[in-house]
Amino acid sequence: MLATRVKQKESTFYFVAYRTADLLEKVKFTSRYYFEGEELSEARLRQDDEVAQFIAGIERSEKGFQRVLNRQKIKQIVNFYETVLTQPMVPGTVLLFTDETLSFRKLDGSDSIGHLSEPKGKYLVIDGQHRLAGLQFFKERHADQAANVEIPCVVFDGRSAEFATEMFVIINSTHTRINRSHLVDLYEKVSWESPEKKFAAKVVNLLYGEADSPIQYKINRLGGRSKQEKWILQSELFNELYKLVKHHGRWVESHLGTRTDKCYALVRDYLKAAKEVMHEVWGNNERYMFTRDVTLKALIRVLDDLIVDRKLMGQWEQEKSPKPFANTLMPWAGLTKEFRADGFYERFPAKGQLERVRRIHQRLLDAIIG
Repeated sequence: MLATRVKQKESTFYFVAYRTADLLEKVKFTSRYYFEGEELSEARLRQDDEVAQFIAGIERSEKGFQRVLNRQKIKQIVNFYETVLTQPMVPGTVLLFTDETLSFRKLDGSDSIGHLSEPKGKYLVIDGQHRLAGLQFFKERHADQAANVEIPCVVFDGRSAEFATEMFVIINSTHTRINRSHLVDLYEKVSWESPEKKFAAKVVNLLYGEADSPIQYKINRLGGRSKQEKWILQSELFNELYKLVKHHGRWVESHLGTRTDKCYALVRDYLKAAKEVMHEVWGNNERYMFTRDVTLKALIRVLDDLIVDRKLMGQWEQEKSPKPFANTLMPWAGLTKEFRADGFYERFPAKGQLERVRRIHQRLLDAIIG
């Protein structure tokens, strides 16, 4: 296919134009998917909702770094394609990625224009997945019109998947609003983020997915789309752990070796101890507020305080169990009534969540230190 080669510093990429049918044959649609029942299950889909059926068909990809496909957005794009007359349907470029190295054969007399080979596999879409999904339905309904539509594309080749992920983050953390929890998932994959952010992001992912985590699957990674009981937003938990890692950077390096599995074990054992001490109220979110977001954030702040207790941390490093923390947190057992949902906001009055977290944090800390 005819292409224009562009060079910028150490990067080389290509401008090409694909006809609709040809492009849709060459792309791979992907979507974020979590494995505890949050996908668009076939049982809950309306049979006449063709967009939802389309999304459900691709929902189980584990390699997709894109945001969750939005049914309403796709329907709006299809409506635009069907009604627009004088304006171009797809004026902006679609960004495509392949890890295959494509060959480029220059035309005589030109250094930048030539013939570009096509990948053997399918492209991953860095930007433009909703527009292409809309084209899929437009082509099905108006095949004759779609045959004459060309899509401007930029092709990146011969790089790792991390390159595509990093570009996606750069694009979507600037002019486009993206779910903050989604960005946390990607911090560890981008080269320009700080080591502390990558470290904290990995610990959060372990807390979400590991079978021995007291908050497994209770971290909300999907925002409003989540249909299951969640206790805290991923971005909120990340912020607290990031502050802890930054605050105790030297201790984390010297005692945990900056290993995420060891830091995860520390947080896990601490939360297990809190669960053991507060077993009457742990997870009972209809009647109590102990595993709600404001209290969980306060819990991490108490852990931040406890790390300076060298005797306690020495015991934990020796035993590698929740027991040392459970002994320290035992006074909390007398606070269960204070975390009843009924009257909770009166017992911890505040102008907003930040102040309420500070009040809960101080109450928990005071109970420990007497």
